[in-house]
Amino acid sequence: MYRENPKTKGSGIICCIPQKGRCPNGCKDCFFQSGRSYLEPLDENLPNMPPGGEVATHVVRVNDGNDSNVQFETVCANTGHFPAKFYNTAIPKNLDLFPGPVVLTVNPGGMTDRAFHQVDPIPRNLMYVRFRANTWNTGLLDGVVTYYAGREVPVVLTFMAYFDTADKIPEDHRENYSLRKRTLNEYWAIRHDAWREIVDLYCRSPWVHSCGTEGIPGGSACRHCGNCLREYFATMERMRA
Repeated sequence: MYRENPKTKGSGIICCIPQKGRCPNGCKDCFFQSGRSYLEPLDENLPNMPPGGEVATHVVRVNDGNDSNVQFETVCANTGHFPAKFYNTAIPKNLDLFPGPVVLTVNPGGMTDRAFHQVDPIPRNLMYVRFRANTWNTGLLDGVVTYYAGREVPVVLTFMAYFDTADKIPEDHRENYSLRKRTLNEYWAIRHDAWREIVDLYCRSPWVHSCGTEGIPGGSACRHCGNCLREYFATMERMRA
């Protein structure tokens, strides 16, 4: 039976995962395979595919867990017929082969604080790049903004939240984080003032956005954000041109 992602509830977006199994990317603090996902136990609840009525009236976010480049042919075969969909991947290949817009996480896993994928050329269906942000990788963020926003590719900052501060948050940055519930679970998440300080650095750019508004009630819910819907339709217009 289909399970709706509580983060996207009421947003006009529904999610799906066409594959079984866990994601091989192994990104630290990924909620999908940390044991805290809304789809646990994963062995029993994957694939997670929405009913046809929901697909007809929503934009489908393909792979809110796992990766759309894992079992690529299976993913495309099982979702290509959806009227409105976009794909999520952290693997910079096949981007122009997806049958719809695609979101690329540019600093996944071990790259989070030290490097990012530099796609060249930029495919027409690149909806935006997702940057895994925290308060100690802002230097890397500058490079991502220069590279992608300079090419008129939207950059969306997803602020990382941590289940355990012991080996995840540097001691001199812990004052920027507080323990609070986001959607379903408690995490050490960025405080609003620290979030605002980073976001304000790019307030003059129309290409840089935050995934939600961190540190305020309801700030992480998709229905209060709108980035994905805006960039989905902007990408579809660009692809039609």
